[in-house]
Amino acid sequence: MRALGPDQTLLLVNGKRRHQTALIHIQQTVGRGTAGYDVNTIPASAIERVEVLRDGAAAQYGSDAIAGVINFILKRQTGTEITLEGGQHYDENPDLPLGASPDAQGGRGQRFLSAINTGFTVGRGGFVNFTAEYRDRGETNRAAVDTLRVDPPRVVQRIGDAEARDIATFVNAELPVGTRGGTLYAFGGYSYRRGNSSGFFRSAEDGRTVPDLYPSGFLPTIITRPTDASATGGFRGLFGNSQWRYDASANFGLSKFKFREENTVNVSYFYEPTNRNNPIGARFRESPTAADTGTLQYDQLGFNFDFAGIVNWGRGAGPLNVAAGAEWRREDYAIEPGEAVSYQYGRTNDRSIRILNQTGGIALPGTQGFPGFDPDTAVDEDRTNGALYLDVESQLATKFLAAGAVRYERYSDFGNTVNGKVSGRFDFTDRFSVRGTASTGFRAPGVQQKFFSLRSTNLNAAGVLTDTLTARQDSAVTRDFGIAPLKEETSRNYSAGIVLTPTDTFRVTVDLYRIDIDDRIVFSSNVQPEDPATCGSPFNSSRCPITAILERYVPGGGQVQFFTNAIDTRTNGLDVVALYDWTLPRNSTLTFEGALHFNDTDVETRKSSSAILPPAVLFDQAQVTLIEEGQPGEHFVLSGTYHRGLWTANVRFNYFGEVAGEGFTPGFKQTWSGKWLTDALVTVPLQRNRLSLTFGALNVFNVYPDDWDPVRAFPFPQLGFRYGWETMPFGINGGSYFARLNVRLNR
Repeated sequence: MRALGPDQTLLLVNGKRRHQTALIHIQQTVGRGTAGYDVNTIPASAIERVEVLRDGAAAQYGSDAIAGVINFILKRQTGTEITLEGGQHYDENPDLPLGASPDAQGGRGQRFLSAINTGFTVGRGGFVNFTAEYRDRGETNRAAVDTLRVDPPRVVQRIGDAEARDIATFVNAELPVGTRGGTLYAFGGYSYRRGNSSGFFRSAEDGRTVPDLYPSGFLPTIITRPTDASATGGFRGLFGNSQWRYDASANFGLSKFKFREENTVNVSYFYEPTNRNNPIGARFRESPTAADTGTLQYDQLGFNFDFAGIVNWGRGAGPLNVAAGAEWRREDYAIEPGEAVSYQYGRTNDRSIRILNQTGGIALPGTQGFPGFDPDTAVDEDRTNGALYLDVESQLATKFLAAGAVRYERYSDFGNTVNGKVSGRFDFTDRFSVRGTASTGFRAPGVQQKFFSLRSTNLNAAGVLTDTLTARQDSAVTRDFGIAPLKEETSRNYSAGIVLTPTDTFRVTVDLYRIDIDDRIVFSSNVQPEDPATCGSPFNSSRCPITAILERYVPGGGQVQFFTNAIDTRTNGLDVVALYDWTLPRNSTLTFEGALHFNDTDVETRKSSSAILPPAVLFDQAQVTLIEEGQPGEHFVLSGTYHRGLWTANVRFNYFGEVAGEGFTPGFKQTWSGKWLTDALVTVPLQRNRLSLTFGALNVFNVYPDDWDPVRAFPFPQLGFRYGWETMPFGINGGSYFARLNVRLNR
């Protein structure tokens, strides 16, 4: 939201803080270095509506609300609704790559959804609403032919949406208690998913390949098994006979992400010498081709006590509305190691043994594709925080509404923070108003950012697979580099706008905003060794300190990356929203909606606490480009919806502005042009209020992003990457069509 990161918007469910996912994004894509929210764990059939606060709200809701807040309100309805949906993308890849699952469905992304939402009353005014959803999504594959590594040239990658099957359930319940408005409530859910995707292809001649097992090379398969659970319960009511309300609640959330590697090999196991003193003598020549590679887990436990009421303070044109409360939260993050073969160097994990791969180089440890988490990366750490807040609002004059909020928080890992917010609205007439807000905010470093570490294999800027260490903050590696421990981000938010209602059927809002973020937490560039020619012979560590440190932790020419407070940013933007209702004959209406969003983000300052890594090395130009140009500077949504009785037709146009990236092509920044996408759907009633059929298409005209430049982006197009994957705001799958059947019972 507002062109910021996924972890800079707070997600609520029924007004209560939702837990984040255990998975943190470390690849070179938009959102790099963040752990956001897995919205797929909440069945869409369970959601009544979505409320969005597009404004800095850390003074009201705490950490992560720098860009705003999204609140999912769950259904309360009784009766039963059943949904069946199926669809697929227009295009398929004619040649399935090596390692693709047998039911990959040609890369069309065929999908099926079945859902049931049912509710019933409990007592007088109580209810229980239950939702269950099953989703089956086939993979898409938009990889091109690899013309560099295989003969004859063929598709060897899987690039697109992963194959996924998941089940999600949710329940929402309330029970009135007593005669003074007391209500006992509870909601929560559980989901399980199984995903099937791939790493990068290993060619037959690569030192990461074992020709005896994979004579034509191989594509490692990554199996993911995320599970998610949440539960919230509480009681709300009135204080005695007053009009003051209270709400006491507890909530728990759990995200667990299990990894398994298949169609793989541990090269060091296969080529390990039976005699450690003779590296080219008899070898073991065997290795498992599958292994569990570890588990990430994040859980959150919170307690809240909130109260709200009215103070008739005898001032202005209205009473003082007051809300206040306290919150305590504990967050825990854990990494469980994988099986030994997934991370070990040979069977003893002894780096002093020379194990040579097929090319004569030192064999890499662990399974190819996604090496497992090892005991050194294992962690189980937590932190706690407590908060107090006060929020007031009053009609100070007949035409002037003012509000203010202040929040104090104390974290066990970095200390205290106090944030405030003031806002006002002046109604010049019933049809024209101006509004403005100023606030400070913060985002605490995520426990995922504080405690995550991993050794993996990634493509470097030259298109070469490279051993990469993601080092934990405040670890031996980061201390050797002089990187300071993480601290909180701080922000200043300003917005001003107008609300214009020329007629009862036409409404326009225009809002300008600015968000300044200091000490923004980012994922560093890949820190690589210096040019060997500058290091001298014999090697002089003082001339090449980066190489010296890397050889201690990632021997053999590897690279390292880590989380750091490396930049200050400024985001300016404009939001324009318009709505017009047109009443037509025969009890029909036509509604036009338009939303225009403009934003511009600048990295104002790059900084480094390291004497070894200058700011431009710690956070290089490619990462600056990802922050500044990785998200569209313009996003427009124009739609028209026609209603006649139970008939509905909708056409929507989405424009995504141009984006740019250079994370894989140093010295060359590719710009992908803006594109218009068109969606359309029609809902036909088959039986009044009971049965309806919806059919439609997304991206009707099958629009794709621009191809990667075949010359200046070398070697990636030649490796089979038709599109860049740093930043593709509308994806690379093209158009799709679907049909949905809705059945309503007991209404």
